[in-house]
Amino acid sequence: MNKVIPILTILLLFSLASFGQQTGNTRMTQTVVTNGIGIGSALAIVISWDRNKSILYALLHGILGWFYVIYYVIVREK
Repeated sequence: MNKVIPILTILLLFSLASFGQQTGNTRMTQTVVTNGIGIGSALAIVISWDRNKSILYALLHGILGWFYVIYYVIVREK
């Protein structure tokens, strides 16, 4: 049960990102803002939740994204 929640969280985040894509537009335009969150934020949220079990920390680390993931890799206990 403990491993199911992070896996479901990742699947939910990836499915939300796929619904934000536009289809059927043949004009060439430049996208400045995209919908959804990136893989770094999703990974940071899952790592933070697994380590701290705190929603506030998970949100904070999700905002920091790849910075928290790199920090976690450097300071984690082996």
